[in-house]
Amino acid sequence: MTWIVRGGTVLAVAITLTIAGCGGDNAPTAGTGNQTAGAGTETGASLSPTPVVDPGDGGNYQPDLDPANFVDVVDNPYLPFMPGMRWVYEGESEGEAERTEIVVTTERRDIQGISATVVRDTVSAGGRVAEDTYDWYAQDKDGNVWYLGEDTTAYEEDGTTSKEGSWEYGVDGALPGIVMLANPTVGDSYRQEYYKGHAEDVAEVVKVGETKKIGIGAYTDVVVTEDWNPLDPEIIENKYFAPGVGLIFAEHTAGPAESEELVELTPGS
Repeated sequence: MTWIVRGGTVLAVAITLTIAGCGGDNAPTAGTGNQTAGAGTETGASLSPTPVVDPGDGGNYQPDLDPANFVDVVDNPYLPFMPGMRWVYEGESEGEAERTEIVVTTERRDIQGISATVVRDTVSAGGRVAEDTYDWYAQDKDGNVWYLGEDTTAYEEDGTTSKEGSWEYGVDGALPGIVMLANPTVGDSYRQEYYKGHAEDVAEVVKVGETKKIGIGAYTDVVVTEDWNPLDPEIIENKYFAPGVGLIFAEHTAGPAESEELVELTPGS
């Protein structure tokens, strides 16, 4: 099961039975989400303050995903990943113009028996590719969109590359998380991924029913999340999701000034 905090009460959301290959002595074990110092505190401090976003699992995060509980299409209205869909975002990161292109491919990847949709995310900065990532998503029968891992390559200006941040559910203790709830409700908080020391993003729904205007239009019934990672505790980010579109805008509310905005959308099939 996974854990969602709703209205101050921790809810256990059953995801049915244990998946083949994840039981017994080889089952991945979740770590504690509160081991890293929170915002404004140096990593390694003797006392860790309350996290900016608390997933509410008390450090006991052990989701068991049953492949039979998943569907082949990701059609959550706030995070639709239909083959052929393409988003282009423009923004600024570390004082440099940045462009991100996200494309839903027709490829599938089997992850612990779950057929995942492959989404390519390419980030360019200063006219060069800075990061190229293949993300793996799957939707359960309730409509929650799960993040099952990523294969990411960062390209440095000196020509070197890094795979830091890559992970896959079931490999080396890495665990999946929810990136979009079926029914987002203010106060819901959840883990988006968990690979200790590498990928620990968490999020909380902070607004629903919002209106957000960006350059290409105005969107209503927008869901806003607050995203935080204890590995980068000084950064807090708000993300805006519009129905039928997905992410339309994101900005740091703490940490380095960064933002990105949807500038182009291509529908899928």
